[in-house]
Amino acid sequence: MNVKTYSDRKTMSRAAAGHAARSLGQAIASRGAARIIAATGASQFDFLDALTAAPDVDWTRVEMFHLDEYVGLPIDNPASFRKYLLERLINQTGITRYHLLDGEANASESADRIGRELADAPIDVAFVGIGENGHLAFNDPPADFATERPYVIVTLDEACRRQQVGEGWFASVAEVPSQAISMSVRQILKSREIICVVPDARKAQAVRACVQGEVSPMAPASILQTHANTTLYLDRDSAAQLSPAVRGEILASEKS
Repeated sequence: MNVKTYSDRKTMSRAAAGHAARSLGQAIASRGAARIIAATGASQFDFLDALTAAPDVDWTRVEMFHLDEYVGLPIDNPASFRKYLLERLINQTGITRYHLLDGEANASESADRIGRELADAPIDVAFVGIGENGHLAFNDPPADFATERPYVIVTLDEACRRQQVGEGWFASVAEVPSQAISMSVRQILKSREIICVVPDARKAQAVRACVQGEVSPMAPASILQTHANTTLYLDRDSAAQLSPAVRGEILASEKS
């Protein structure tokens, strides 16, 4: 895992977006198209703002897959990740090929259908984050590191549901859906490249566990240590509990 630490969230997000845009360009140049996995959540706001503003990405050649979605939440709910991706990525770029998970009617059918489409060809770049409990997508601890299913229906733990309230998506834990569709850990690891964007002090403990701790289902994102082409983008706050040797130089510009 390649760790890059920046002085603040905005600088980190611009650097990660520049990296992502270059990777998309390389995939399009070599294969004629790029397949991506897009993460959501408050931690991705600045990254997606910078990525959608990148001038040299041919979004007509990009195909997007959804990382996770709540079960039972309508698309017009402010917390819907389908709504989030439509507003913050799809409508901003004009992507025409996208696959959104629908947890409203039949979550299992939606997961299986999009999983089959996902399996048609490798993913070039996955954009992911790390949850306050160390989750990767909605794979909360103890995460299933074994299943080969592209998507799984998971039960969200208390810490994960509290995070959603803390980020302002819901007014109370009781309002947070208890289940979600999540891309599986092994499916994420099949991506050719993973760009993991993790700002904020509230993620510092999880970052330390997942970067400096042992690979364990109890720290789900620790599995990224085993991937050959993962870059972790941190700001000063999210990297605060890492050892200086792991954290590296704290960059004040978009050096990549």
